[in-house]
Amino acid sequence: MKSIQEIRKEYKDLINADPEGNCAGAMALKANLERSPLYFRDRFASYTLQIPRLYSQEMVTQFQQIVRTTYGIFEKVIKEYLTHEDYRALFPFSKELEELILIPNGYDSVLPIARFDIFYHEDTGEFYFCEINTDGTSGMNEDRIQDELMIDNPAHQEMRRRYHFETFEMFDSWVKTFIGLYQTYEKKVDHPSIAIIDFLDGGTLREFQEFARHFQKAGYDCEVCDIRQLKYENGKLISPTGHVIDAVYRRAVTTDIIDHAKEVQPFLQAVRDNAFFLAGSFCTQIVHHKYIFHVLHLERTLQFLTDEERAFVKAHVPQTVPFEKEFISLDEVINNKNKYILKPDDSYGSSGVHAGVEMSQEEWEAYVRPAYENGFICQDYCPQYSVENIDYAFGDGQWHTYITMAGLYVYNGEFAGVFARAAEGNGIIASHVNERTQPTYIVTDR
Repeated sequence: MKSIQEIRKEYKDLINADPEGNCAGAMALKANLERSPLYFRDRFASYTLQIPRLYSQEMVTQFQQIVRTTYGIFEKVIKEYLTHEDYRALFPFSKELEELILIPNGYDSVLPIARFDIFYHEDTGEFYFCEINTDGTSGMNEDRIQDELMIDNPAHQEMRRRYHFETFEMFDSWVKTFIGLYQTYEKKVDHPSIAIIDFLDGGTLREFQEFARHFQKAGYDCEVCDIRQLKYENGKLISPTGHVIDAVYRRAVTTDIIDHAKEVQPFLQAVRDNAFFLAGSFCTQIVHHKYIFHVLHLERTLQFLTDEERAFVKAHVPQTVPFEKEFISLDEVINNKNKYILKPDDSYGSSGVHAGVEMSQEEWEAYVRPAYENGFICQDYCPQYSVENIDYAFGDGQWHTYITMAGLYVYNGEFAGVFARAAEGNGIIASHVNERTQPTYIVTDR
């Protein structure tokens, strides 16, 4: 089996040998994207590139091991939080959120679904964590649809004649995981009615609808509901259409729920009463919050990890501290801009995130000063892996270097697939700014 780098070079040679044909294919793909669910609210949900993301079976085996180790650490962290008050004090959660986190969920998992975003170096196998997503984990529909539309990519079609390509199935596998967890729920019913919930004016509605179709295909009633329109009557959570909800797939992220707490009181009261199965419960916020990387390096955490887990944290989790006087000086960060990246401590979608390497000294200082002591974390900037790619449909049709990220989907502790993202340059990958997403394949010999 050739290396992934060698296979990627075959793509490049095919594209360079027929740039007109590949450009025409990219334009056809773009036209089909406009007619797909990835064109939503008058814009593309994502742009893509000419060469897809490729992984070998050996790389997938490594991803499985990364997930198993990380998930085991996170289970310990969540359970330590739930049982020890002194450990809870290490996290910056409000009393209201802490109370929600401590509510028992009544089933056999503390982290049903997640995506572990890593900077993965394909040439060496080295990796560094970027961030952890839990209940709002998304991107499954982008991978699925972009794979379907690769039929328009002539280089990819030729490569399929040379190699075997396998995709990750992300929908039926989640339905199976969800229902399996529901079977461990202490108040389960024989045939649960399911709701997928979010703030629908900002959620990825088309993806929710795709999940709903797969729940329905498996024989379950499933609705997509705005969390603000739920009712709680006589001990039952009620959908906007008037149906009892037995189980919820929560896509509404915790920060949005807390920010809109007055608008979602029926939902929150039903949670407090354990009136339905909730995947995931609020304890997932413990590892979703960006403080998790700071807490992982604290001696209080390292003391309950194994030697292997401690070495894993030190090698792969970037050093992270609250951007406050107690932990790091302002001058240190201003004067060493290429060493650091700043992030709001509980945002998502790359909002407010900036790395020193992408900014001038003047821009960096203007950004850093107001962030100090103002709800940010400061993190060591991790080396990123770059590859050449070309964008005929949304770019200039020239070869450029793109930094890459692999988002490892995790369904109840098991590796389930990859969300492949990239961006031109050497800074950060910012959602809906410079981001490209790619369909992902496991490549083996025919």
